[in-house]
Amino acid sequence: MGPLAGVKIIEMKGIGPGPYAGQLMADLGAEIIVVERASKPNSIAPPSAMDVNSRGKKSIALDLRKPEGLEVLLKLVESADVIFEGNRPGVAEKLGFGPDVCMARNPKIIFGRMTGWGQTGTLAHSAGHDYNYISLTGAAAAVGTKDQPLPPLNVVGDYAGGSLFLVVGILSALLEVQKSGKGQVIDSAITDGSAHLMSMFYTMSKLGAWNTNRESNMLDGGVPYYCAYETADGKHVSVGPIEPQFFAEMVQKAGMPESFIQDQNNPAKWGEIKATMVETFKSKTRDEWVEIFEGSDACVAGILDFKEAVDHPHNKSRETYIDVNGEMQPAPAPRFSRTECAVPAAPSAEGADTKAVLADWGFEGSAIEALDQAGILT
Repeated sequence: MGPLAGVKIIEMKGIGPGPYAGQLMADLGAEIIVVERASKPNSIAPPSAMDVNSRGKKSIALDLRKPEGLEVLLKLVESADVIFEGNRPGVAEKLGFGPDVCMARNPKIIFGRMTGWGQTGTLAHSAGHDYNYISLTGAAAAVGTKDQPLPPLNVVGDYAGGSLFLVVGILSALLEVQKSGKGQVIDSAITDGSAHLMSMFYTMSKLGAWNTNRESNMLDGGVPYYCAYETADGKHVSVGPIEPQFFAEMVQKAGMPESFIQDQNNPAKWGEIKATMVETFKSKTRDEWVEIFEGSDACVAGILDFKEAVDHPHNKSRETYIDVNGEMQPAPAPRFSRTECAVPAAPSAEGADTKAVLADWGFEGSAIEALDQAGILT
């Protein structure tokens, strides 16, 4: 059932990095209860029943504007190991479930706070999105073409700098509470996590090994042996043979001049090498190149779209994608040798599990019906 089986987590419904953090922990076996605000549904978030980030979770709806709804949430906190939210600083306190209130009800509770800018700092109360957050860390400036930066999807900020660091914080705090018996607040800012992800590049910059001009470095397309090339059918392959022996194999398998091997790291020859590689890779289709290179050490791969990724033989052999309620989705990761993760349950519709969850978490049937009659549950 996964290594987090038995861990009880309350996720206050949000968008982006919060739900993905919850998905990661649900995939690992934690019991995740998503609290939908019945009085204020989120118009940006996709419907829970259609959202991959909602898989393996249970959904309850509470009207937190009413004292009875807030009290239900705090009763759940008493039995939980973790609660996390993604509101701006102070919103949870305003709604009545801030860290002090929750810790008064459960001194061992881990209170995770996911924001873009953090709980403190000059921008803490400002609006923003992924691209804004990574703009303050050097990450946005490093990604793009010579002419302009380009948004790198939401992977660097929201999901790596945000979700993953929140999960690391929660799991670390769960380990620590076993020793101290005391919960704590986790201030997880996307800017902090994104800056942390750039650690290697700050080191390279200090050593003079990173040029701030985009497409001037080995890892940003500045060298001919680490970039994408268009193929005869308009598709692309990724080429990345950094090591000399891998570059040599790529040159030989592609039928390019052997002299390129000794000139791999000679900037004076890069223009010639790049032009030849552009012409060479346009001579065959993507799949023809894949057939030539796949299984070798040439470090060349076909660039696949979502559907193609699901159907790739390697991904099929590892079951990288699995069927969840008729839809192919990424499988839980990483893999565990003993506490294997189960196939996640399909997402629940908003509030579909309210009564069942309350019963499982210790509420009497009569109390649940009274709350329902009072309009606290939906």
